[in-house]
Parts: sequence; structure tokens; C-alpha cells
Amino acid sequence: MFSHVVVFWTKPEIPDAAGALLAGAEKFLRPIPGTLFFHAGKMIPSERPVVEQSYQVALNIVFESKKAQDDYQVHPLHIEFVEKVFKPNCMKAVVYDFA
Repeated sequence: MFSHVVVFWTKPEIPDAAGALLAGAEKFLRPIPGTLFFHAGKMIPSERPVVEQSYQVALNIVFESKKAQDDYQVHPLHIEFVEKVFKPNCMKAVVYDFA
């Protein structure tokens, strides 16, 4: 199993950047074959000081293997997501990959 977690910071000057990012993930990323689990959502505020709350959206995808994740990265729909959704709406992303 291979987990791919992406945390996104959206551009503050774009009022619905988080909504656009979630809609784009559903349109472009969810259909890519090879995923075992797909979840994208907005940050949930917490009173716990240990919880990171400076981001707006996170994505969690589980693949069967690193090879499946490697194939996902070069899939045309992923490339389209990066160009049409990520770049216009996000100022930063941090990726956590682990197996």
C-alpha cells in the first residue's frame, strides 16, 4: 500500500479557490485508475494546538503500490489538474508520500 497526501494553501485573492480545487480534484483526479481510496476535503478548525490549520484543502489517496502512484503522476488527467486547477488557485502544496 502507498499513501499520497497533499496539503494545499490556496491563493487568498481568489475567494472560492478551495471550492475550485475540490471540484477539480473530483473532475480530474478521482477518475484516474489505480486508486484504492480517494478523499479530498477542506480543513476542519480545531481547538487543539497540535492540529495544523493554516491550509485550506487536503487530498488523501491510497494506491496499491508505488508504481500505481508513479503512473498516476504522469496520467494526462493529473497533468491537466495541475495546469488548470492547481496553478491558478494554489500558492503552495506540501506532499507526504509513505508506504
